Amino acid sequence: MTNTDIPIDEPLGARIDLAVARFGEASFVTKVTGLLDGRNEGDDVLLYVGGRHAQGVLDGAPALYWPELWGARALLHVWNDSAEPAVLRGTTNRAWRVREMCLKVVAERRIGDESQIARLTTDENPRVRAAAARALAEMGRAASEETIERLLRDPQKDVRRAAGESLAALRTRLSS
Repeated sequence: MTNTDIPIDEPLGARIDLAVARFGEASFVTKVTGLLDGRNEGDDVLLYVGGRHAQGVLDGAPALYWPELWGARALLHVWNDSAEPAVLRGTTNRAWRVREMCLKVVAERRIGDESQIARLTTDENPRVRAAAARALAEMGRAASEETIERLLRDPQKDVRRAAGESLAALRTRLSS
């Protein structure tokens, strides 16, 4: 059953704003990091972060990795440094979509351990490898250039493209 107070068809940013107004920023970040860590933080939290898709999960569709993904994605909109450990743990999640989303958060928030992120440039999934290159461009140091350069020879075209863009971005950031 849908909680009619949660506008599940609104854009994510609007739902996040409403959740922050309801729970408070720090409490909401705690709740979404709980999702990322695999804890059920309540139906309302799922509806705020997952919208209509979350309603399907609450109605009995398999949850799979969606709650963890939604928890990580919410951290692109609202942030507290207390979320960093959960995001970094999420980069090793069994689901590639969660790893990829956590790497997007790493890049956006410029957090993490460069060596941990560099290891993900060899991930089995090309989207994770590309996201790792982008994260290194945002938070890496000069040593990351070599790691990203290796991705220029990746078998996947999209990874090579991301590596080229990331290498240019890293060099620009480091020269500023």
